[in-house]
Amino acid sequence: MAKLASLLLVPAVLLAFAGTPYAAMAKTYQVTGPVLEVTNDMIAVQKGKDRWEIGRDASTKVTGDLKVGAKVTVEYRMTATSIEVKPAGGPGTKSKSKAAK
Repeated sequence: MAKLASLLLVPAVLLAFAGTPYAAMAKTYQVTGPVLEVTNDMIAVQKGKDRWEIGRDASTKVTGDLKVGAKVTVEYRMTATSIEVKPAGGPGTKSKSKAAK
């Protein structure tokens, strides 16, 4: 009985970790500069003349005293949250009736 339970447990564990390597494949980027604003779900950093707003949540690891004015390096990944496919035939496409003339 114990052998059967362990045989069933191994595939379940392997299946649970099967998606882990794919999640880690997103490229990591970073931005460094002074903090302009910080909230529970966002940090704003000055990079040159630009203001970079990066989302954050409870799982974001923070090392040190995070406050406005502190110089930070933020590591982040770009992940799509939604994708909308547009219909073919946009402004750059010629229709067959106009092309035939």
